[in-house]
Amino acid sequence: MKPPPSELRERLRERIASGEALLAPGATDALSARLIESHGFPCVYIGSYATAASRFALPDTGLLSLDELAAQARTIADAVALPVIADAEGGFHDAANIWRTVQAFEQAGVAAIHIEDHSGVGKHTGEPQALRPAGEAAARIRAAVDARSDPNFLIAARSDAFWLSGDLEETLRRLELYAAAGADMVFPTLAGPGELAEVRRRVAKPVMIVDLPGQAFAESARAGASIVLYYGFSALVQYTALDEALAALARGAPPAAHARIADLEKFLGYEAFAARSRKYRAG
Repeated sequence: MKPPPSELRERLRERIASGEALLAPGATDALSARLIESHGFPCVYIGSYATAASRFALPDTGLLSLDELAAQARTIADAVALPVIADAEGGFHDAANIWRTVQAFEQAGVAAIHIEDHSGVGKHTGEPQALRPAGEAAARIRAAVDARSDPNFLIAARSDAFWLSGDLEETLRRLELYAAAGADMVFPTLAGPGELAEVRRRVAKPVMIVDLPGQAFAESARAGASIVLYYGFSALVQYTALDEALAALARGAPPAAHARIADLEKFLGYEAFAARSRKYRAG
């Protein structure tokens, strides 16, 4: 039987407190989340990047709404018996109204969210980008912490300062403010092992990071990461595999994936349905 969200949140908090480093593959949907669970990973991540790509075939440039992200998070949380970490963008509201964001993700059943200080404009592009004032971002974190109804619901404070400017000191200044505001974790975007070590030295909070191309999970764990988000994993794998399979189909090759239809149907629960049907059949 699937544990309630409160139990999954407590489980995630305890594993972080133990000092264990957790690898969180990014899902795109319920099926990819269920596959992540089946391979023994400790948690699942759903971000705006994968949601924009998989649900809408759109770039992640600040287009998604709170309702769209929370709905996708709920779909994934409903599919697995694992803690789900979700992307809450910049919180969607100012500090006085951010309770609604926290409520939406708590009700979706996720275990943790991260809230960023990026303004949302120009993300993932070469266009001009900006951060919110540090004090404003810290107020949002403080209000989000105050708004949660479950004390085990984790709130990570993400700063994109290092991503945008490479300024580690500004990143540390912001993370210290967010930690003082009550964040459970800090999240320096694109921090590598060297930067991560300095964050760990200066900020007394567990650290969440995203994976970097070519960097093994073990290296991030040794540097002190508590959670490593492989945010684009499922989206990239699915895009690559489907693109290659469609190209082969267009060349006239028979679809090789058909050989695994029985595996897919077993994974989805067709056999379990048939057993229930037999059990409850009239007569």
